[in-house]
Amino acid sequence: MGLHKAAMWAGFEKGEDELGFLLGNHEENNSCSNWILQHWNDHKQLVVGLDVEWRPSFSRRVEYKVAILQLCVEHTCLEFQLLYVDHIPNSLIDFLKNPNLRFVGVGIEGDVERLLEDHELNVLNNLDLRSLAAKRLSMPELRSSGLKELTREVLGKEIRKPKKVTMSRWDVEWLTYDQVQYACLDAFLSFEIGKSLLQKRRRTGE
Repeated sequence: MGLHKAAMWAGFEKGEDELGFLLGNHEENNSCSNWILQHWNDHKQLVVGLDVEWRPSFSRRVEYKVAILQLCVEHTCLEFQLLYVDHIPNSLIDFLKNPNLRFVGVGIEGDVERLLEDHELNVLNNLDLRSLAAKRLSMPELRSSGLKELTREVLGKEIRKPKKVTMSRWDVEWLTYDQVQYACLDAFLSFEIGKSLLQKRRRTGE
């Protein structure tokens, strides 16, 4: 069965060894704005996990637009289908441009560039987790790592990233449950890794 809303949220419940996944959705722009209002606080620095998905291309001459933007704070994630909205809500535009928010992700510079090119969305304050992890853990090889390796080194957890989901059609209107879970998990892990590494910096005074 397919799942679709232009904006949806997902929540995670942490057990000792695994994450439970809860899904909800509301009217598209209301869901997005409500999620942002829940987490936005102008008076403190907030870490936000960020990731994007687009339809994979098997030709160098064909490049598809970013289809989904995922954001995560603590145990709730917003998944926004950029291709299926009449307009992008101002709350989301302002959220991404807020200098008090720090967006973290793996290879986030490329994601930010794609968001600007494809949808004119500007992410102002972003930080690549690969460089941060390489510095904090004194492991320069992590500069070329992926999310799976960073999750193992920083969080001590192993994750699966099924290729059939990675290479699936992210531009479809009706996403599968596996797609929604996969996309939100990427943003959630980016948040957890970023939070852990930034806390390590505060403790060491670097």
